[in-house]
Amino acid sequence: MQATQSTAQPRRAAMASFIGTTIEWYDFYSYATAAALVFGPLFFPGESRLLGLLASFGSFAIGFLARPIGGVLFGRIGDKLGRKRALMGTLTLMAVATVLIGCLPTYAQAGWIAPVALVALRVLQGIAVGGEWGGAVLLAGEHAPKGRRTFFASFAQLGSAGGLILSMLAFSAVSRLEPEAFMAWGWRLPFLASAVLLAVGFVIRMSVNESPEFEAMQASGDVAKQPLAEAFKAWPLIALAIGANVYGIAGVYFSNIFMISYATQYLQLDRAMILDCMFWVAVLQFFVQLGAATLADRFGTRRMLVILAAFAVVVPFIMLPLVRMGESHTVFAGVAIATLAESGYYAIIAGFVSGMFAARIRYTAISLSYQVCGAFAGGLTPLLATVLADRFFPLWWPMAIFYAGFAALSLSCVLLIGRSRPVADEPALDARAA
Repeated sequence: MQATQSTAQPRRAAMASFIGTTIEWYDFYSYATAAALVFGPLFFPGESRLLGLLASFGSFAIGFLARPIGGVLFGRIGDKLGRKRALMGTLTLMAVATVLIGCLPTYAQAGWIAPVALVALRVLQGIAVGGEWGGAVLLAGEHAPKGRRTFFASFAQLGSAGGLILSMLAFSAVSRLEPEAFMAWGWRLPFLASAVLLAVGFVIRMSVNESPEFEAMQASGDVAKQPLAEAFKAWPLIALAIGANVYGIAGVYFSNIFMISYATQYLQLDRAMILDCMFWVAVLQFFVQLGAATLADRFGTRRMLVILAAFAVVVPFIMLPLVRMGESHTVFAGVAIATLAESGYYAIIAGFVSGMFAARIRYTAISLSYQVCGAFAGGLTPLLATVLADRFFPLWWPMAIFYAGFAALSLSCVLLIGRSRPVADEPALDARAA
């Protein structure tokens, strides 16, 4: 009976992490997609397309700036009271904020109250996802069989692809409405659907036991009293972890979010066609992440990260010319090539980074490193890319250099982590982090 339970719990924890993060990222990506398509004219109207789009992406970026708050808040809960308890809180907060966004009046209906309320709810979304990621990675990774942390932790990362697929399906469906209906009420439906997803997520997460590593800490009395203060003592590692995460975050938001607005508003490509392409890219992303995690378990996580980040430096010089051709197959091919690098890197960076820190501060440390990175690399990437597109259009190379730059930064940080920790694989890192 015990053997059956010990086999079932790691799989159940991986599935619960995947389902939970899928719901969280569905909500987060729904806002991002709406920011690219409708929030500008509905909540930030004006004569300038650029200013409306920048204001919309600015509200998107605010959610990222709130993510470190969520990482610290729920990191403390997760390190002191348990991973599972923190995750139930993040799921509830995200779903409530998302449903309320779907109920908001527009600027035409409520004036300045509408954008202020939108930004406030976006902040709550940011706090929720800021606490979600670290807990989901740990719930799966700390239940994992020995030597398989990277693979099991990657199931939390799969939620990004799963959430993007659901979000693209939802917006692809409502975008087929008449333009007037889509702008009037169609865009609200993906947000309101979050209420159903919340119920599903709750049931699944309640079926998972607390992390064995956290239970062992509780039993030994080794629970950190001040997780944040202890985490700051490891600030050189946190700084390297922030840099290592940059490409996994910025690359995805460049290709999956900025490219929607670039293709539809600058290249004047059909909105439904772009969303269809992004849906199939999200499907590809899902399978690439599974494949990359499997290869990392076999050949070494750091080796895979170095290969993928090095490839990413040349990716934008292939992707952007293909997208600019404007055909559905060239748009898909361009973004798909980027997805091979981005998704593979994103899938395995979580297990790599989580192995850098001791279990007693791990929730706080990895949440802080990931969410501080997300505040800048994720929130500002669509904004800065939009400024470059508007300033240099029709030239594409400035955006390619921007993309190559953040890939090179992550490559450098992964190499530095490897030098400071000469053993390449996560089990060794785990032992040294304690």
